[in-house]
Amino acid sequence: MKYISKYIEQLGATIEFTTFTAGEVSEIHAMLSIEPRTDMFEQQFSRIKEAENMLMQLPEVSGAKAVFKRYFLSDATNQVPAIQENDHCTISYIQQPPLDGSKLAVWLYLQKGTDISNSGNSTRVSHNGYRHIWTMGLYNTTADTSYMQTWETLFTYIDILRQHDATLEANCVRTWFFVRDVDTQYNGLVKSRRECFAEQGLTADTHYIASTGIGGTPADPKALVQLGAYAITGLSPEQQRYLYAPTHLNRTSDYGVTFERGTLIQYGDRNHVLISGTASIDNHGEVLHVGDIRKQTLRMWENVEKLLEEGGMTYDDVMQIVVYLRDGADYAVVSRMFSERFPNIPYVITLAPVCRPTWLVEMECIAVKATSNDFPDF
Repeated sequence: MKYISKYIEQLGATIEFTTFTAGEVSEIHAMLSIEPRTDMFEQQFSRIKEAENMLMQLPEVSGAKAVFKRYFLSDATNQVPAIQENDHCTISYIQQPPLDGSKLAVWLYLQKGTDISNSGNSTRVSHNGYRHIWTMGLYNTTADTSYMQTWETLFTYIDILRQHDATLEANCVRTWFFVRDVDTQYNGLVKSRRECFAEQGLTADTHYIASTGIGGTPADPKALVQLGAYAITGLSPEQQRYLYAPTHLNRTSDYGVTFERGTLIQYGDRNHVLISGTASIDNHGEVLHVGDIRKQTLRMWENVEKLLEEGGMTYDDVMQIVVYLRDGADYAVVSRMFSERFPNIPYVITLAPVCRPTWLVEMECIAVKATSNDFPDF
């Protein structure tokens, strides 16, 4: 694992990225941020695109191709039409304002050594008998409730998976649900997802999917819910294991939601751990340290640490972090805490209310570690 950070003074841009190589394949996670400099969106976008172009020319990144990209935006409805992209990868645009004062930040996931192709909302990565299908930006506006929009969007995704000879139950390993006004619309999502999952064979007695369900505003004003997802074909069942950290966390099904706390995916040359959105909660499902952002952050870190440990990893194996804050006024405190605890890991902090009003902060992450076993390499 290698962590690299570069500040480009003429652009007022910071490039932070992590590289990992094992076997034939390299993975790169990058976070791009910019100083606002009182610029309008078009100027900030131009500067961050130039920073991205410089990233792609760096020796550690040269030759890599983008798998997916997420824009964290301050005003998605007005900004998405102004974004001109020619990338051959799936892209997620979501209104979750970066809390550094800028109008946008970017998370990029890139690979070397694989065959990457794009079709519609999906990027397909093929290598060594696996197909990795990253699908972003799905939503539905024909319905007028979060329940029905979630239902229709999930079945759109199920149809996409079918085109790749995949199913939700057997192949999807990670989802992101972005919810407009999460305090009022989240319950409809939860009910719809639970019923759809049950119909597809996903129950508390089988398994669920690692996930983040968080406040986020789609660019289309009529969209209440937006979905992104990651699926894999070619895995054998024993290559996946679900993470629970029962000393610190309860099963999500205890309080009626349907996602896994984390998932370990094992390959011959590496293991991946996908950590779901995690907050300050105990193993009875109760929110801890109500009203105290510092203590909630510390407990959140502890919960994630226990999930990583269960997957055979530590924070030293984490490639990227996304942090969600309910109250932007907490940014100074949380930013300082993260910069001191994780000086090397690329992360972004956005304004995005968590699904319970008393949760002030949530985080998700992806970790990778070299290994050697009898499974086919990544």
